[in-house]
Amino acid sequence: MQPVNDADQPPGQLHAPIDPYAHGMMDTGDGHRIYFEQCGNPQGLPVVVLHGGPASGCSPLQRRFFDPAVFRVVLFDQRGCGRSTPRGTLANNDTPALVRDIEQLRRQLEIDRWIVFGGSWGASLAIAYAAHHGATCLGVILRGTFLTGSRDLDWFFGGAGSLLPAPWQKLVAAVELPLALEQCEHAGHAVLASLQRRLFTADEAVSSAAAAAWADWEEAVSRPGTGPSAGRLIKEASGADQASGPAPAQHRDLSDKYRVQAHYLAQQCFLGEEMLLGLARRLGSLPVEIVHGRLDWVCRPTNAWQLHQAVAGSTLTWVDHAGHNPYDPKMLKALGDAIRRLQACVCG
Repeated sequence: MQPVNDADQPPGQLHAPIDPYAHGMMDTGDGHRIYFEQCGNPQGLPVVVLHGGPASGCSPLQRRFFDPAVFRVVLFDQRGCGRSTPRGTLANNDTPALVRDIEQLRRQLEIDRWIVFGGSWGASLAIAYAAHHGATCLGVILRGTFLTGSRDLDWFFGGAGSLLPAPWQKLVAAVELPLALEQCEHAGHAVLASLQRRLFTADEAVSSAAAAAWADWEEAVSRPGTGPSAGRLIKEASGADQASGPAPAQHRDLSDKYRVQAHYLAQQCFLGEEMLLGLARRLGSLPVEIVHGRLDWVCRPTNAWQLHQAVAGSTLTWVDHAGHNPYDPKMLKALGDAIRRLQACVCG
């Protein structure tokens, strides 16, 4: 194992940009082909990065959480999103399938054991994978955990409106729901159902408008803290032209993304809060680092506390004045510290 070596990364910053040294497509055998890539040191400490969403896809920024001299970083686009094919499909697309994909990828890359790193929905998926394949895990790092249950859904599409009244009223107007702000607390399921109907309509203009409304709301809720928003950074890293507005292909990409995401959320991500916390209890003595912003308006801080109580021996780090954005300097510092602690534990 490699020693700790983060001298080139100032606290609160990403590591320098890096290109993959290998990439490819993995055939799942049931109609999907999964894009994956490897970055950093081929002989380094293996870590797999599980992106959020569902269906957000991995990005070049996610390669940069880890010291490339020390880590062998594996990233992949989950079913139906990013560079995986077919895009936007719901067939054979659920959480058990994603867990199987992670394990198939580990075997294909001939990795014995690895660290599992996930944020938001990726944290939920990391828990599900580690609970079923604990022997393959060196440890787990969870950021901004989503518990997948009804309360999370009601909060994200409803209760958070009490903090952001103008963006929430814009969201419900976009989906033509006659809801007053005082009704927001229990409106989450109705908002998701209306978004889902519009996303799956044959009218492309209606579908695109629903996807854009969802994206705008997601951006607003993700905003607390400092530093550029995650959405803006990812667009800049990919070279997207923001000044000219979304191109038709980008509209289709957004619609595909939110169709898959709606499919998962409507089914409580095929988990639900009670099941996910039960899986978390099965992690036992596995080293688990939990990092959560105190101002996280996407995934409530109570999620991190519940998870910490469920996982014996886990370490919970609260990040003051930070929200859900993983690229906030304060969040990057906390994640860097968690990575170093887990690396020292694994390599010690």
